[in-house]
Amino acid sequence: MHTIDPSSNMQFASYPSLCGRSILVTGGATGIGASMVTHFAQQGAHVAFLDIQDDPGRALVETLEAHGFPPPLYVHCDVTHIDALQDAVREVLVDRGTIDVLVNNAANDQRHTIEEVTPEYWDSSIAVNLRHQFFAVQAVLPTMRAAGRGSIINMSSISWMIPSTGVPLYVTAKAAIVGMTRTLAHELGPSNIRVNAVLPGAIVTERQKKLWYTPEYKAEIMASQALKRDIMPEDVARLVLFLAADDSSAITNQSFIVDGGWV
Repeated sequence: MHTIDPSSNMQFASYPSLCGRSILVTGGATGIGASMVTHFAQQGAHVAFLDIQDDPGRALVETLEAHGFPPPLYVHCDVTHIDALQDAVREVLVDRGTIDVLVNNAANDQRHTIEEVTPEYWDSSIAVNLRHQFFAVQAVLPTMRAAGRGSIINMSSISWMIPSTGVPLYVTAKAAIVGMTRTLAHELGPSNIRVNAVLPGAIVTERQKKLWYTPEYKAEIMASQALKRDIMPEDVARLVLFLAADDSSAITNQSFIVDGGWV
């Protein structure tokens, strides 16, 4: 099916409030996360990102630095280990002094059946798709409260709205993220800390193309979406920029869908 190049004849926003801001992105070495790191750096922000993929993480830092953008700080961290996550946040704070924006992006949408889920698999799936988001928020709270402001963006998914099949624990975690976002928005609102969720649809990342983005799956996506084009990582990143910037200072407790009109 013919698709439209989303970048043709388009111009995109710049956000002066993001210049010099300290941003932390989990799962930032590849895919949507790497696009976020890139877009924040292009805005002049000081970005730190966590991941376990060292080679692409370091390559991303080198690429952005070579293009003259503020070099991001890459910290190797398995976010499923909460002690390591807390240590990584402390490392970022030592280097950057503060964290103004947290983007909870790390996840793993590995396919699985109901029958193969063991208690151990349940725990590991929830750990990589949900648990670390809460503890990352907990870790950045002191610096955001001290600053009297902050923006937290939790990455969910439309998978629980469709609902998707073949990934029941992933779907469960992504639904829970919306509930967590809403309660944290009210918990942290008095401290002028905003909490929102972003729900991507079928985003064409390198991982998706390598593992699942078959012609049959693409045809299914195009039949479901109102927009008959691929939705790319940068489409998600640009929304995250807005939610991080002062332009969205009155927006919290919300869930924003980027799916080309699927749901």
